Parts: sequence; structure tokens; C-alpha cells
Amino acid sequence: MTASAIIQALSDLSNPEKAAFLPGFFKAFPGGYGDGDKFLGVTVPNQRKVAAHFAKKTTEGDLQQLIESPYHEVRLTALLILVSKFRKASEKGFWVDFYLRNLKYVNNWDLVDSSAHFILGEWLWDKDRKMLHDMARRGNLWEQRIAIISTYHFIRKQDFADTFTIAETLIDHRHDLIRKAVGWMLREIGNRDFEAEKVFLEKHYRQMPRTMLRYAIEKFPAVEKENFMKKG
Repeated sequence: MTASAIIQALSDLSNPEKAAFLPGFFKAFPGGYGDGDKFLGVTVPNQRKVAAHFAKKTTEGDLQQLIESPYHEVRLTALLILVSKFRKASEKGFWVDFYLRNLKYVNNWDLVDSSAHFILGEWLWDKDRKMLHDMARRGNLWEQRIAIISTYHFIRKQDFADTFTIAETLIDHRHDLIRKAVGWMLREIGNRDFEAEKVFLEKHYRQMPRTMLRYAIEKFPAVEKENFMKKG
């Protein structure tokens, strides 16, 4: 099976020192957001090479086996393959359904960031985006991050409305991973339309956690940045 070959290829590229380092980096310890995750110690560039090599011959069944893996790198490789299949598919909805069925395995920030806007964001560009707003309102950390990161696709097309609405929903979120994600998406809006981001911040900066605000204004002119930090 192709899934077995992919797992073997990743295992052959494993690095024990990296495998020991990654649980701390991804907070895979009791009480951490990555609690229970396991690591082979494979670099992302090597995962991308494995994904590219096996993508064409990987079936839905292979992907199901891979995405259910307890190993972080196997799940990320599965998602990289899934993005490739989605991009090339004539029936993209098939792979969107697969993604949505398996959201519980998209359970760390890099897994979300490597898939959400490439799959859900693109798929929803010309469709009702209610599912993203529903995800943002639910209490699942990873679905909330998927919701805001999916809007990156819209931002790249100069459509900011959903990002602003979801940012409002998540504005006082307690988790750093959501604060950083919201701030990042607001910054991406500002990279394209400084005034649009500034108007949003003027309205909401008092509610925003400092981490979110710092991410949002990272590329502001020094004077503007200082003003917001003093006011925030």
C-alpha cells in the first residue's frame, strides 16, 4: 500500500534529536495544546518531498490511514497530499468533504496553516461561508483557527469582510494560538489595505489582547505602532 510506503519513507528520514525536540515545540505534553502527539523527527522540506513523490498514487484510503496516524509528520504529509489532490481535482468537493470529515486530525497550528486556506478558503470563495462563522463560534480551538486562517484566501483576493467578522467573534479569545492567528490575518489585510485594518483596530483595539494587537500592527509605521501600543 502507498500509505505504508509513505510511512516508511518518513521513518527513513527521521532524526532522533529532532524527534526529542518537537514535542516541546508543539506543546505535546500533558495539558499542552498538542497533548499526546508523537513525532518522528522529519523536517518539513523532507515531508514536502515525500508528499510530492507519492501524491499521484495516493488513494483516498491511503489518505484516511495517514491522516489518522498518531505521528504528527504523517498527518502533515497527508494534508500536503490532500492539498495537491484538491488543487488538481475536477471534482474538488470530494476532497473538501474528506477534509471536513477529518477535521479532528487537523489538530495543531501547522496542520491548520498548511491546509485551511488552501482547501476551505479556496472552496468557499464563491459559496456561502456560514460554516466558517459557525466554526469560529464553537469552542474547538482548531476549528476556530481553521475559521480565521481559511479567510486568508479571501484576503488575497481583497475581500476582508469575513476576516473582520470572525476576528470580532474571536477578539477576546483566551488562547495565544487564536490571538496570533487573528493578529496575523489582520496584518495581512493591512499589507493590502492599511486604512481598512486601521479602521478596524481603532474600533476594537481596547478589546484585543496585547499579543493579537502586536501581531496586527507588526508592519505599521513606527509612530502608528507606538500610538496603538500606548493606547492598547
